[in-house]
Amino acid sequence: MILTDPAVWLPITFMGLMGLSMLIYAILDGYDLGVGILLLGADEHQKDIMIGSIGPFWDANETWLVLGVGLLLVAFPAAHGIILTNLYLPVTVMIFGLIMRGVAFDFRAKARVQHKIAWNKAFFAGSIIASVSQGYMLGSYILGFPHSLTGTAFSLLVGCCVAAGYTLIGACWLIMKTTDELQKKAVFWAKTALWITSLGIVLVSITTPFVSPRIFTKWFSFPHVLMLLPIPLFTGMMILSLELLLRRLPKADDSLNWLPFSIVIGIFILCFHGLAYSFFPYIVPNKLTIFEAASAPESLLIILYGAIVVLPILIGYTILIYRIFRGKATALSYGSWH
Repeated sequence: MILTDPAVWLPITFMGLMGLSMLIYAILDGYDLGVGILLLGADEHQKDIMIGSIGPFWDANETWLVLGVGLLLVAFPAAHGIILTNLYLPVTVMIFGLIMRGVAFDFRAKARVQHKIAWNKAFFAGSIIASVSQGYMLGSYILGFPHSLTGTAFSLLVGCCVAAGYTLIGACWLIMKTTDELQKKAVFWAKTALWITSLGIVLVSITTPFVSPRIFTKWFSFPHVLMLLPIPLFTGMMILSLELLLRRLPKADDSLNWLPFSIVIGIFILCFHGLAYSFFPYIVPNKLTIFEAASAPESLLIILYGAIVVLPILIGYTILIYRIFRGKATALSYGSWH
C-alpha cells in the first residue's frame, strides 16, 4: 500500500471523514435522543426544562448524520448501494422516528395544555424508534447483513443496547445542564443506563470476532493483540470511574457535574475506535474494501475540496452554538394556547 498514491490515500481520507461525521453524530444526536427517551420519567415542569436543554442544538446535531451518509454516497457509491439496500427497512423506520420527533418537538411547545401530553409521548416514541433503529443497523452491519432469525434477534438486542447508550449520555447531559430534583433524577437514570450500556459493549465485543475469522485473527494474533488491548482496558476503567463518580453526584457546587458527560464521550470514542480497527479496510464487512468501493480518484479529489470548505464551517458553527447556549437549561417555549 503506497500512501502517496491518490487511489490509496483518498479512500482512507474519506473513510476518516465519514467515520468522524458518524462519531460526532452519535455523540451529539445521541444525547438529545437520550433526553427524549427519558422524557416520560419527569413531571411537566421538568419536561419543559429537558426539552429546553436540547432546544438550541438538536436540529443542528442531525446535520452530522446527513454529512456522513452524503460522504458514503459520493465517495463510496458501490458500498452505499449494498448498505442501504440491506438496511432499507430500518433506515425507513429511523427516518419515521426522526420526523415524529421533529413534529412533536415544535407542536408540544405550541399545543393546548390538554394536547401537550400526547406530543410528549410522540417525542418519546420518536426518540426510542430512532435509537433502536440505529442500533439495529449497527448489529446488522456487524454480522454482515444476515437474513436469519438469529441475525434479527442479535440486531434488535444491539438496538436496545444502543438506546441504553443514548439514554446514558442523555442522562449525563442533564446532570450537566440541570439543577435540583431533575438533576438528582438524571443521576439515577445514568446509574441504571450505565450497566445496560456496559452489557451492550460486552455483547458486541464478544460477538464481533466470532462472526469473522479475519477479525478474530486481527484481535488475537500477535502483535495485533497488543495494539487492541488498550481499548477494552481504558473502556473498562472509564466505566468503573463513571460508576464511582455517579455515587458522589450531584455536587452542590456543580464542580464535577460536567465530568460524567465527558467520560461517556470518551467511552463512545473508544467503542467507535474498536469497531473501526476491527473492520478496516472493509466498508462492507468481509465483502468490499474502501479501495474497491471508492469513486475515481479524480472525483474524490474534487469532493475533497468541497469537504475542506464544509467541514470547518460545520465544526465552527457547532462550537459557536454550544458556546452561546452554555450554562443551565431553562424551559423552552414559543408561546402557547390558553
